[in-house]
This record gives sequence, C-alpha cells and structure tokens, in this order.
Amino acid sequence: MYAAVDLGATSGRVITGRLADGRLLTAEVGRFANEPVRVPVGDRDVLQWDILALWSSIRDGLAAASRSGPLTSVGVDTWAVDHGLLDADGALLGNPVHYRDERTEGMPARFFAAMPPDGHYAITGAQVQPFNTVFQLVAAAGTAQLAAARRLLMIPDLLTSWLSGRDVAEVTNASTTGLLDVRSRQWSPDVLAAFTSLTGVELAGLLPDVVEPGAVVGPVRAALGWGEANVVAVGSHDTASAVAAVPMADPRRAAYISSGTWSLVGVELRRPILTPASREANLTNELGVDGTVRYLKNVAGLWLLTESQRTWHERGATTDLTALLAAAADVPAHRTIVDVDDPRFAAPGDMPARIAEVARASGQPVPDDEATVTRCILDSLALAYRRALRQVAGLADLDLDVVHVVGGGARNALLCQLTADAVGLPVLAGPAEGTAMGNLLVQAWANGDLVGGLPAIRDVVARSTELTRWEPTGDRSAWDRAESRLQDLSAARR
Repeated sequence: MYAAVDLGATSGRVITGRLADGRLLTAEVGRFANEPVRVPVGDRDVLQWDILALWSSIRDGLAAASRSGPLTSVGVDTWAVDHGLLDADGALLGNPVHYRDERTEGMPARFFAAMPPDGHYAITGAQVQPFNTVFQLVAAAGTAQLAAARRLLMIPDLLTSWLSGRDVAEVTNASTTGLLDVRSRQWSPDVLAAFTSLTGVELAGLLPDVVEPGAVVGPVRAALGWGEANVVAVGSHDTASAVAAVPMADPRRAAYISSGTWSLVGVELRRPILTPASREANLTNELGVDGTVRYLKNVAGLWLLTESQRTWHERGATTDLTALLAAAADVPAHRTIVDVDDPRFAAPGDMPARIAEVARASGQPVPDDEATVTRCILDSLALAYRRALRQVAGLADLDLDVVHVVGGGARNALLCQLTADAVGLPVLAGPAEGTAMGNLLVQAWANGDLVGGLPAIRDVVARSTELTRWEPTGDRSAWDRAESRLQDLSAARR
C-alpha cells in the first residue's frame, strides 16, 4: 500500500492506494485545512505558511494510513516556488513565506539587472512571475535568515527530509525556481553566478542534489513508527503529479488544464521551447515525470471563486458551490468579463469588491450578487484558457483535438462546459483527484509494481476513472467578441 501526501494551497490530504486488477483503489485517510498566517517581521506582517501545523496533520494522516495496513512507500507533492531555509543543525529558520506575500514586488527587475531576461529564459525556460523562487531569494538578500541558512529545501523536499532524514531536490519542483537548467535538468551554474554577483550570496552550497520522480530517497525514519516504508520522490510539484495522471491517448493531440487554486494550461513535450516568441508569450517549461516537459501557461484559477466564497461566508451569504453554479448558469453569458491575471486579484481579500471595482472602471455591468460574480469569474477563466491554449499550441506547433481537465475544476460542470464552448474542442473531465493518483502511481512505478513508465501510469488512470465529456455548444463568434473585449480591457490596464 502506498500513501500520498498531497498539499494544496487551501487544504491537504493523505490518501492511500493499491493496485488491484490493473486499477488503482484509493482511500482518503486524512484531510485538513492549510491556512496561512500573518506574522510580524520588522515593520510589517509577513504572510507565511503554518508548516508545523501541516507537519502535525501529515503525521496524523500517515499514522492512520499505517494502521490500515503495512505501508510500502510514501510520496509528497505540494505547490511550487516556496521553500524553507535551515541552519547548520538542520533546524528550520522560521515559517516558509507564502508566495502571495508582497515582498517580491519589483524583484524581477532587480534580478534582471544581473542577468538579462532573454539569457535567463534561454537557460531556465521559466515564466516570469514575481513570486518565482529566484525572486523570493532576491527579496531575502541581506536578511539574517538567509545569512544563517545552510540548506534550502522546496516545501515538498522539506517534508521529504523530515520523513526520511535525507535532503534532495525533486526536479519538477526545482524547475519552477528559476535556478534550474531545463535542458540538463540540473542547477544552472550561470544563474547561480548571476545571483551571487547581485547579492553576494552563494546559493550552490545551499541546494541539494537533484533527483527525478521515481527515485527512492530512503527509508521512513524509524522514530516515526510506521514500519519499513520508503520515501519516494514523486512529481513533487502537484501539477507534475496531476499531469502524470491525465489519461491522454496521444499527448501530441491533447492539452490539459490542471484546475485548482491555479489553472495550469498546457501540453506535454519531450524538449523545452526556449525561443524568443515563447519568452514574449511568458510561457513556462516545467519539468515532468519520465523525462517530459510541461509546456504551459500559469493562469489564475479558482482562487478568485474560493476567495469570493470565503468573503460571502463571512457575511453569512450563500457559499454552496452547487447552488452558486446553478444560479450562475442563468446569468447572461459574457455580461461582465475581467482579466483573471490582473495583479489586483492576486492577494487575499474581498474578491467580489475587487471584481466590482474593475467592472465599474471598465464601464461594464457591475456584478452585484453571488450569481453574477460567479458567472463573471467562470466566463473570464474560460476566456483565459482559450487564449493560453492558442498560444501554447501555436508555439509548440500542435494540432489539438481534445482538452483534459483534471483536479478540483473537473467537478465544476459549468466551467467545463464554458471551457469546451470557448476553445471549440471537447473537454474530458477527470480525474478530480489526479494529483494524488499521479503521486501514488509514481510510487508503484518506483517500487516495481508498475512497469512501463508514464504510458503505464496513464493506462491505470484510464481504467480507474470515469471521465465526463463536454462537447462545444453555442455561438463561437460570441466568444470571439468576448475575447476582443478582454484584449481591449487588458491593453487599457497596461
């Protein structure tokens, strides 16, 4: 039996799995909230992850898993870019800082003074986002914490270290840092040298060896009391695990949307695309399971809806998703649209008020209740998917005939239908728990219980999952007009 530790930006879970007759049978044995905290640091409050609360919940979940049967292995996946710093004794130097903290504002420009963006992209293939690890580290330069650090571990690698006692850098998460050469799949000496020239900080000694998904890191520490299980490096970036579980019949003809707090919209390749046109489109080359490249666009996802639900809940209003989607379906299409990647939507807060402000400033009808806000978000997400898929497929020179939606968004029937309508292709929704399935099946592969790498993993997923198919409907020209409006709005903002 395998155990997946799967942490998202708002919740975490521990899920067990075992293979039986070519199918993956899973059971959730632990679920818990992931609630960031604001902690006073100097003259401001810093948004941080409550990593100790997460570790306590993970231990409880894995203890429950071990009571249900002997564990063969454990694997950890989480979100990307964030990291923990440890001292010479291996002690954590404070809570990891949340990627939505404001400290990275202006940091990309500061780093690019030391290494031009075209040169950086030619090595890392990384989409420029202010919260990329390299920019977080530029923001941390000069702090006592970074000066005291002797090890840097990405969040899943930190938890893997606490489970096994061994420090590694799993490649799929490492590829989101802006420090990795995506062709060699190793840390880039050139990027590290540029960072040192800018900050005086030598990162090379802080970074552990890079390992691929499927590597056995080592045995679970005996002190944890869970038997003789191994810790396996899975696709530790949750999107890497999710994409491994996309049941694509032909990756050359299929796109995927890993739909959760973020929407990762892309295709799977065997080589990165590092052209100037790709950099100008701000597409990213993240590494995947079994030597693959996830060529994709990061799109602000269901974060806008979950933050809206949080605000409504605080006011005592409707937050039930089924009811929200039913009401939103009756709202006229494209009544109000926004650029979901507008920086005004990035930080936690009153999302409905921010959407209303943007609508008002752009002369559109102001969403004034739960249904109109929900429809605005979903229409806008579908338009963002349409734009991203056209960019990705065009630059990768692929002719797509299907879009797979995995993750929590696979359960959102209205969003799936709107996505099919917007992109003009069938949408296959499922599995909703793709990340955990990818995590578990990489462990099965690592343990020799599944032979054949990524194709074999996807074959098991296909036999273990009932997919829902959504066909395009409606007037395509209406989506063309909506996209034109969105382009005008985005140009006006810039």
